[in-house]
Amino acid sequence: MRKVDLCLSSEGTEVILATSSDEKHPPENIIDGNPETFWTTTGMFPQEFIICFHKHVRIEKLVIQSYFVRTLKIEKSTSKEPVDFEQWIERDLVHTEGQLQNEEIVARDGSATYLRFIIISAFDHFASVHSVSAEGMTVSNLP
Repeated sequence: MRKVDLCLSSEGTEVILATSSDEKHPPENIIDGNPETFWTTTGMFPQEFIICFHKHVRIEKLVIQSYFVRTLKIEKSTSKEPVDFEQWIERDLVHTEGQLQNEEIVARDGSATYLRFIIISAFDHFASVHSVSAEGMTVSNLP
């Protein structure tokens, strides 16, 4: 089985929920594979988005590129619907003035059909997520 970036829209992945939306910076930008585009929060925290893989996947490594994110929590679900999320990863990110935060996470027990990313707090009134990539493989298609 080949390892791919499971979080690309070209792999069939979708952002099915985001708590804020700006028409110039929609949540779909997180998974479009273009480093120039991003999703931005519209103030107030926490903010979240949910990624749906439309299949069972096993994630080995996550890379999140963001700006001004202070605390990030990631939950996962293996259900057919976006329910029954369980706490998976929580990280305090380092503020990087003038450049993107590039957070690499080696994943343990990375089986999922959905991921929920919750930005608990930020270093400013707004934060942005430029990309999420998940290195791993498809385990099975959903019935």
